[in-house]
Amino acid sequence: MATVVRTPDRRRAIVYGFQTLAVAACYYAAGRLGLLRQLVVGDAVFTPIWPPTGVALAALFVLGLRCWPGIALGAFFVVLSLAPLRPAVLGNIAGNTVAPVCAYLMLRKVGFRTGLSRLRDGVALVFLGALAAMLISSTVGVGLLVLTGKLGTDGFWPVWLAWWVGDAMGVLLVTPALLLLSEAHRPPDPARWKEALVLFVAACAIIPLATQSELSLLYLIYPLLIWAALRFQLAGSVLCALFASVLATVAATDGSGPFADLTRTEVMIKLQVFNGSMALTSLLLSAVIIEQHNTRRSVERACQELVEVLEHLTAGEAPPGRPPTDRNGPPGAGGGGDARPRGP
Repeated sequence: MATVVRTPDRRRAIVYGFQTLAVAACYYAAGRLGLLRQLVVGDAVFTPIWPPTGVALAALFVLGLRCWPGIALGAFFVVLSLAPLRPAVLGNIAGNTVAPVCAYLMLRKVGFRTGLSRLRDGVALVFLGALAAMLISSTVGVGLLVLTGKLGTDGFWPVWLAWWVGDAMGVLLVTPALLLLSEAHRPPDPARWKEALVLFVAACAIIPLATQSELSLLYLIYPLLIWAALRFQLAGSVLCALFASVLATVAATDGSGPFADLTRTEVMIKLQVFNGSMALTSLLLSAVIIEQHNTRRSVERACQELVEVLEHLTAGEAPPGRPPTDRNGPPGAGGGGDARPRGP
């Protein structure tokens, strides 16, 4: 009976295969979830929030660039579930794969930190990861529709804008939540559970009311978002913005609440302006607050160290981390405590 020995290379290959399949499965599941809610612009159907772009970018930061085959495989199954396999479909898959990869590379180039603890990280995710990189997928996708005759040239720009904004919203709303989940190593402070519960109850009461009322009460969500950012930083603001955007998307696709009696184009514009403002506010505000907290902690540590140094100096001792010195001369100098010259 032969004995099979698993070498480290084989184990790494097995792990890589599982990771690739896991990324593909998550991408496909996010795509099917995004397709549950659709809007029609011109002759094309699009999703206001395309979660797979956020899943793809988060997977690249967690697993590295080597997970791109999983993104391509997931995009292949999503596209295959919507249309038969054709050469134009392969171009669409390539665009959906290249866009998050380019976003990852650009963010790595500028020193992006997945913790989003700096304002520059939030700005980079907005302008490089979402707005700039998603130009690739939208341009390739809509361009192929025009080249294959499925979309007229007069409908290029409305469909392109809807496609681009949907992909960008996936990055702005889904990627921060997944990165936050991947770095959650400890439970929240039990002392703040009560406040978190109050915020959760308030969000569950106010956000559905704002997104379903015909009185245009969407602005009521902003105080909740500010509260979540001030008290719970990124975790609170991102989850609050994601919840609000999902419920607003449901209302928009149903044509209810503040989106009632609007044309399709007006619904798209109003919804995407709201989703974009939610995402920008949550990311940038929480990043500014985290940066201020980190700066305050650094200043407090510096002040504490200065107080310790002054206490040691006052007591006549050497400051921490410094070797004691001889008052009668530098360390290593000859002579004892008596510095007077000795006679013959």
